[in-house]
Amino acid sequence: MALRALVRTLSETCITIGLVIVLFVVYLLYWTGLRAEHASDDEIARLHKEWAQGPTDSTPADEGTAGGSREGGHDGGTPGGADELAGDGGAGGTGSAAPGHRAGESFAVMYIPRFGGDWSKPVLENTATATLRRGLGHYTGTADPGEKGNFAVAGHRRTYGDPFKDFPRLRPGDPVVVNDGDTWYTYTITARPYRTLPGDTGVLESVPEPVDEAATPFRRSGRYLTLTTCDPEWGSSHRLIAWGRLDATGPTAGGKPDALTRRGR
Repeated sequence: MALRALVRTLSETCITIGLVIVLFVVYLLYWTGLRAEHASDDEIARLHKEWAQGPTDSTPADEGTAGGSREGGHDGGTPGGADELAGDGGAGGTGSAAPGHRAGESFAVMYIPRFGGDWSKPVLENTATATLRRGLGHYTGTADPGEKGNFAVAGHRRTYGDPFKDFPRLRPGDPVVVNDGDTWYTYTITARPYRTLPGDTGVLESVPEPVDEAATPFRRSGRYLTLTTCDPEWGSSHRLIAWGRLDATGPTAGGKPDALTRRGR
């Protein structure tokens, strides 16, 4: 009898543990994604409403400013005060905001046709955990869209909407378009994603300086884009990095850029 009771108890315990695991997986795969999609949609709707009401506070970039980043690189330290590159499970960036952006507030919308014709995500200020649950996070201290320097953005690979799930599919020549309410900025990806460790924070410099010098994408100051996410797909031991350069700008009032209207991508 004692053995039968022990077996029954163990069976019930295993069933309970199994149910907890199933519920946790459902939470990760479905519930966080559903909430993140709603949050992203709300942020984009808020931005469009704000932009429709009048001019934004953003000002055109000038040759001497880079949204808090320094031309030609930093004196040391990490952009945004982050100890590691942000992403799924990665150490988040600072909770403070760059001049002109409030912490955790969305200020632009990013479009990546390679990820689908309807793919669009809000870009919010900083890479804190709560921020990345609502969209993409801008590394505080790096350039703003279109400015001289490195406009650096982090996003989850999996969970919370899976915004960068297809990150490894990025190829040279792929456009990444950003709209800040005044201007369309079209960046072009320059190479396939670069895999590195979380501590390789040189990838965020005004002129990126990865640990692997052979992966260095640019040699002089310019207007660049850096995208970061975690690798492997369900882990965070490494980071994937994609770089782009600014190739075109145009007023929002002039309609979508060619990169978003071309078919067959």
